[in-house]
Amino acid sequence: MDYAGPSRWNKDTKAEFEHNVFRESEQGKRILGDLRRGYDGPTHFIEGNHDANPRRYLARHAPALAESNAFNVETLLDFNSHGINVVRGGFDIAPGWVAMHGHATGIRTVTVPGSSALKLVDKLERSVAIGHTHRLGLMPQTKGTTGRNIIRWGMEVGNVMDMRKAVYLGYVTANWQSGFGILHVEGKRVRPEVIPMDGNGMFIADGKVWG
Repeated sequence: MDYAGPSRWNKDTKAEFEHNVFRESEQGKRILGDLRRGYDGPTHFIEGNHDANPRRYLARHAPALAESNAFNVETLLDFNSHGINVVRGGFDIAPGWVAMHGHATGIRTVTVPGSSALKLVDKLERSVAIGHTHRLGLMPQTKGTTGRNIIRWGMEVGNVMDMRKAVYLGYVTANWQSGFGILHVEGKRVRPEVIPMDGNGMFIADGKVWG
């Protein structure tokens, strides 16, 4: 979710009154409905900084109301009805792997795709998949001794936004890449893969072209 209205960036500006979290949430619930019509397995939603805007805004400016949880993303998007679990922080997504949003990890993000995740690999000593950077990249790190080495991966999962609407970037685009990440799991073995998307939302996965 974007939830740009109730945020520290828009406090005391005209934009604070131009957004409506309930209208935005209706669109989010439609997307979750589409997801559930095609997939009914376990689903975990890792809260990002924009998803947290409503609850953080309420806690900061109306703390007496904050304990209601009425403006938590799991309430606004009705996760109970969709059978979705909210995650704040890290989530053990596969053997040896942790997934995080990336906004509250204590590291400074860098512009080379995959490098921010790799910094977390050093910190956590696990393979890491993160969002937040809007970049798509996969970088390995090998440690240990000859013949007894361990390879860990830092994966950044890109974004699925419509870059044509990112007018706030100005004329020159940011170093962002559209796409997503997949972890192929077979027992304790995990193979990471990043899937790039073109400007029309087309991508190739499992040997097929999708859109």
